[in-house]
Amino acid sequence: MLHWLLKYSKAFRFLHNSRINKKGDFMLKNGIYSFTSESVTEGHPDKVCDRISDTVLDRIIAEDPKARVGCETIAGSGFILVTGEITTTAYVNVKDVVRSVLADIGYTKPEYSFDYKSVGILTSINAQSPDIAMGVDPSKSGDDYGAGDQGMMSGYATKETPEYMPAPIMYAQKLAMRLTEARKNKELPYLRPDGKTQVTLEYENGKPKRITGIVLATQHDEDVTTEKLREDIRKTVITPVCGSLLDNETKLYINNTGRFVIGGPVADTGCTGRKIIVDTYGGVGNHGGGAFSGKDPTKVDRTAAYFARYLAKNIVAADLADRCEIQLAYAIGSREPLSVFIDTHNTGKVEPQKILVAIRERFSMAPGAMIDHLNLRRPIFAKTSAYGHFGRNDPDFTWEKLDLVDYCKKTCK
Repeated sequence: MLHWLLKYSKAFRFLHNSRINKKGDFMLKNGIYSFTSESVTEGHPDKVCDRISDTVLDRIIAEDPKARVGCETIAGSGFILVTGEITTTAYVNVKDVVRSVLADIGYTKPEYSFDYKSVGILTSINAQSPDIAMGVDPSKSGDDYGAGDQGMMSGYATKETPEYMPAPIMYAQKLAMRLTEARKNKELPYLRPDGKTQVTLEYENGKPKRITGIVLATQHDEDVTTEKLREDIRKTVITPVCGSLLDNETKLYINNTGRFVIGGPVADTGCTGRKIIVDTYGGVGNHGGGAFSGKDPTKVDRTAAYFARYLAKNIVAADLADRCEIQLAYAIGSREPLSVFIDTHNTGKVEPQKILVAIRERFSMAPGAMIDHLNLRRPIFAKTSAYGHFGRNDPDFTWEKLDLVDYCKKTCK
């Protein structure tokens, strides 16, 4: 009974010093709260699968831009299975794709117990269902493409970072990228491909203030000591990426179990599309649930999510809001969205309805129109498969362009 009373009194004191804001967010009275996001490296089993699926897509779309591709990959101990529904006039040697991807990622040594030369590769690929194809194909009268499936897709942007992305996911992605960079350029030659990062960031009055904790796990050779690895990671990876937000109270959890030799698909089965939060906004905002990798642009899971990000980013960059989330929804075969929803999270400088009218007047948001506007029928997808689909400065990531800022300002202000 006494134990229960002590627990209850601690919980009451915590709740007493806290509040719920209008959107349901939980924060302390002084406006301080924490949020956590994670990322993984390209050698993580799920990301290996995303990379293979997107590379198959790239090889096909380079020869046949109007191909229908829904490529899925599974990776396990000693094997890769590539499956899915693909309709195309192109020929791709899937086994060559798998081996080249694994070699590029870094699975090159037999001591990893998983390498590009010895891995067994299986394929099971069918054509896209004609029942789906008839809803996607343009009609004889010249209608646009129909959506490849039903669903809802969300795009998000915020002023928290120069990339218009939530800070926790941006730092987690940059840590993962830096970890891979240190491995590939031999700064830390004992590192192996698999790795994960996680960043907990403290906010004050809605703005990033400091990093309270970093969790980083990296696969490594057997002969490196835990002490050396932790010191090297701190100096070579964490401090260069996060230095300005670190302080004496930041907790670092580097290979927290002390050992991470066995990794990759040997330790954990990988699947395409299993890191959808890593791929997007790190848990900030909503997610429709659809994965991106391995899907050609007629799949609105991918294209509409890219387009929603494009719109949200331009709206925030135009200073119409400090935060913006856009949801698009489709029925399979539909040429226009069923709904377009805009939420500026109480940060809007103009009414969301005014923004909605402006973007609906400018864009049809039919699948083909979005594909054409973002120029998606190109082999650009393999590089989206790790370190996030959003917030990266790459000219091929057309959904990151800010070419609508002037239009948004002129139309909505």
